[in-house]
Formats: sequence, structure tokens, C-alpha cells
Amino acid sequence: MREFREYGWQKQLHLFEVPFYYIEYGIAQLGAIGLWKQYNDNKQNALSNYMAALSLGGTRTLPELYDAAHLKFTFSKEYIEQLMAFVGVEMEKIVAEKK
Repeated sequence: MREFREYGWQKQLHLFEVPFYYIEYGIAQLGAIGLWKQYNDNKQNALSNYMAALSLGGTRTLPELYDAAHLKFTFSKEYIEQLMAFVGVEMEKIVAEKK
């Protein structure tokens, strides 16, 4: 079992064939959480921002798309902590509703 843990990750061909595959998931997740937070703050603005970014399609860089959606394109510790605090509060609401 230990050997599998040490070497099992090598079976994930994405790591070799498309090295940024998992990083792209993380970037997309941060954008989705940022947009979710926007939506909680102001639904209409969030939808307008999202549509503005979508209207650009593949004509702009990812940082420009985030900018069009009024999202931060940063991976700073402070920004990720802010998003994770938001997710934590939302998760607590869901748990409280289920009780």
C-alpha cells in the first residue's frame, strides 16, 4: 500500500501530458467562488458581470476575462483566505438548514 501511495500518482497522465490541467481547475474554482460571492452581495451586478465576461468568449486572456467579470485574478494568500472564509460561512448556513 505504501508503494502505491508513493508512486500511484504517476498513473495520472494529465500530470505529464497536460501539466496545467489541475491548476486550471483551481483557477476556475476561485473564479466560481468569487462570482458566487458577488451574487450573494448583488445578484443583478453579478449576472451582468458574468454576461460581460461570457460575451468576450475566447477573444481575451484569462486575466482580462476575470477583469470583465469584476473578479480578482490573484492567488495571494489574503484573497484565497477571503474566499475560503466566505465558503466556510456558506457551508455553515447549509449545515444549519439541515438541522
